[in-house]
Amino acid sequence: MARKKTAGGTPATVALDTAGVPFTVHEYTHDPAAASYGTEAAEVLGVDPGRVFKTLLAEADGALAVAVVPVSGRLDLKALAGALGAKRAAMADPAAAERSTGYVLGGISPLGQRKRLRTVVDRTLHDWPTVYVSAGRRGLEVELAPAALVRLTAAVTAPISRD
Repeated sequence: MARKKTAGGTPATVALDTAGVPFTVHEYTHDPAAASYGTEAAEVLGVDPGRVFKTLLAEADGALAVAVVPVSGRLDLKALAGALGAKRAAMADPAAAERSTGYVLGGISPLGQRKRLRTVVDRTLHDWPTVYVSAGRRGLEVELAPAALVRLTAAVTAPISRD
């Protein structure tokens, strides 16, 4: 995978460029009628949905946190709370998620967020040689090595997804 600079990149691609991490950008035309942003990305790009990860924001014991799970599964909030050492976790308010990350829903990337939040990535990430996450806007995915994603987000890896 070659490092690919992107002219006028998103905060996510700028963060990858700055860190010198190899990545590939995949762009597609987003359909506003799509029921799921992540599933749409997997289908349009022809990639196994277990390899495409969605970025979700949750509130754990009053603090925002990032959960990165495959689009083929759902976030297990109880498991997320456990991974964060919290008593409970709930999905974050969408407006709070957008304010904190600097991204819009459907385009929230775990990379290049406005404010660094505690991050937990589902352990299935390591099942793949490369994974796909949002590059910071709808219709734009970035492919990178799982270890690079964990390192750049200072993530904990844990089983936080369920079917």
